[in-house]
Amino acid sequence: MGAAVMASVAGCGGKKAADVTTTETDSVTPVSHLQVDGLLLKNAAGDTVVLNGPSLGWHSNWGRFYNDSTVMAFKQKWGANITRAAIGAHTSGDVVSCYDADSADAMTKLFTVIDAAIANDMYVICDWHSHENRLDDARKFFAAVTGKYGDTPNILYEIWNEPTEVEWQEIKDYANEIIPLIRQKAPNSVIIVGTPKWDQDVDIASESPLEFDNLLYSLHFYAASHGDEYRAKAEKAIANGLPLIISECGSMENTGDGPIGYESWDKWVKLADDNHLSMLMWDIADKDETCSMVTPDASDNAMEWTDGQLKEWAKLAMKTVKTRNSAN
Repeated sequence: MGAAVMASVAGCGGKKAADVTTTETDSVTPVSHLQVDGLLLKNAAGDTVVLNGPSLGWHSNWGRFYNDSTVMAFKQKWGANITRAAIGAHTSGDVVSCYDADSADAMTKLFTVIDAAIANDMYVICDWHSHENRLDDARKFFAAVTGKYGDTPNILYEIWNEPTEVEWQEIKDYANEIIPLIRQKAPNSVIIVGTPKWDQDVDIASESPLEFDNLLYSLHFYAASHGDEYRAKAEKAIANGLPLIISECGSMENTGDGPIGYESWDKWVKLADDNHLSMLMWDIADKDETCSMVTPDASDNAMEWTDGQLKEWAKLAMKTVKTRNSAN
């Protein structure tokens, strides 16, 4: 999960998006390779693209949602043009049976989501959902994904979900190992780089960015906990020319629980709108907490979810996705 404390992580990057429509059944079609141009994300035609959609939860705990119907529902019911497969790298809090324990299960779930995104003309973030520096496993993981999909334009690669108390230089060293590996078989891919302290210290990253093209840097926030001080960090990074993506966010506290902070949420969305930042909302899960979007009785088939099975945060996230994708 995003900018949460480690014990509770299981709770939970011109003309703009020319081919995004206002219907619930269409979004970005066709998918093309994306390119980071300055602060903006652009498609093959040179149009600015803003991507919005919900993020799946940890694959190891909420793998029942890693199926075709979930991605189809994102496209048809949410109006999303992207989703995010959060492939847990290691045990963390109450998250167990991750990649380090069962890599085959992790890859099967990931490939299912990627294939569904391709079938639904959507983008998908392949998220190495780690809080720790797991470089050796990350090498194997990204080699397997790029070995299977090559330069498929639908996929964005998030190489380290949320570095915690990690210095920026260590993150850079890690990225300098992983980025060339990905680019061997996916040379045109957009790669998302984590930033220090749960992807909050984007201002620090902006003072010494990596020397690669086609990168976005991840910014995570939880609106009820992260207010003006954190938005100022984002604004400083943008002023310094660092291209950002909000690859994970929530409207609640950074624990994944507590009340929704509507006022702060609206300020974050305005910042994203003003700067054409893509947003992924955390998460599709059924835990008893605010950030988990569905109730435990919700079907594995997301096309069958009822209004009553979507919690308050899910409804706000869906509204945000539809509004932003229809406006861009």
